[in-house]
Formats: sequence, C-alpha cells, structure tokens
Amino acid sequence: MSSRTIKLLDAGSADSGGSERVITLANDADPRELKLDGIERIDLHFPKFTDGRAFSQAFLLRRRLGFTGEIRATGDVLIDQLLQMQRCGFDAAVLRSDQNPTLAQRQLERYPAFYQGDAHKTAGAVLIN
Repeated sequence: MSSRTIKLLDAGSADSGGSERVITLANDADPRELKLDGIERIDLHFPKFTDGRAFSQAFLLRRRLGFTGEIRATGDVLIDQLLQMQRCGFDAAVLRSDQNPTLAQRQLERYPAFYQGDAHKTAGAVLIN
C-alpha cells in the first residue's frame, strides 16, 4: 500500500480555507515563487478534468520544494484522477458533487503497490519470488 492515502472530501462539507495559513494557487502559477513558511495547506484547482497542471504543481511542491503540509485538490475532481493525485503528492481531494465517495474509495484500494516511485517515496515496490 502507498505510504499515504488521499483523504476524500465531500464538496458540501469541505472548508474553503479562509486562513492566512492556507493558500489557493491558480493552476497557471509557479509554486516555486511561493513563500511556504507557516503555510499548512495549499489548495490546487482543477478548472476542468482535462487540465492537469495541478499534478505538476503538487509534484513540485512535495518533491522539489519539500512542502510537508496538506495539498488539496479542488474543482473538477473525478474518481479517475485520484490515484494519480495521490502519487503526485496530494493529501486530500474535494470530489465533484456528482462523484460517489464509495466508488472513489474502492478505486484507491484497487492497487496496493506500484513498481515506480512517487512524490512521497522515490523507490517503488520490489517483488521477490
């Protein structure tokens, strides 16, 4: 199993931040320009599911910039994106209102390990027979 499992949030119950310790980053902004001191959460927005720039932002934040706070996916978040989000460094995802949380959890449990590393763990699974 991955070292971290993405937390699934319902669109109606997810808080929108509103704290100075939470940053909402536009998907065309460069995360390398952020001042991360004291920041606890960064919300990365998917304006439509076909726009994957937030995946790159999450990876940069987690792997290159060493951000250890929560990275949350917002916007047009579909079940099909969750595994890749988790592997790119997202901690939480606010599902689009028409997405089924039970099916989303099942999708996350489908693959217990990966051969490749990810944003949290550089080494993949090694299978020895």
